Amino acid sequence: MSHESLRVGLICAVLVMILVGGTGMGTASTQVFKEGEVGKSERAQPNPSWELAFVSERDGNQEIYVMNADGSNVRRLTNNPAADVYPAWSPDGERIAFASERDGNSEIYVMNADGSVQQRLTNSPGLDGFPAWSPDGTRIAFVSERDGNPEVYVMNADGSNVQRLTTDPLSDSMPAWKPGG
Repeated sequence: MSHESLRVGLICAVLVMILVGGTGMGTASTQVFKEGEVGKSERAQPNPSWELAFVSERDGNQEIYVMNADGSNVRRLTNNPAADVYPAWSPDGERIAFASERDGNSEIYVMNADGSVQQRLTNSPGLDGFPAWSPDGTRIAFVSERDGNPEVYVMNADGSNVQRLTTDPLSDSMPAWKPGG
């Protein structure tokens, strides 16, 4: 999981957002069909309390930002010369897990939703990335190359009890939890 693969992953995530329903940076277009009407388009309005975390290079390198669902109130949460990428909201919306290269290679970090209290959870010679919170917020799945190739791991939300879940000789990546457990 080189810096280049982190960039490719980010590009793929943006493409998925665009293909699935827009960039998340405005209102989503929804096709509504009523009896006798074909193709009438209406705009779905985002919930005003929703926020979106995203990665931007607008200040010179990859940093994590949040904004309201309507694109207003953009705030930078990280400010580090290294790349900070792959933000993932905790289910309660209080914390954001992310990957950062600030300590020499990609590791998993967590911070409060306002960007305060940024702490490293992993410390491995291999690259760690793609964090994904469990539905109850007690665990984080992630990808690591600590054993030679990308595999899926899981750990407690405080970084303890790291366990390898996959053992395939090829690459395993992009963990995603089923909502609701």
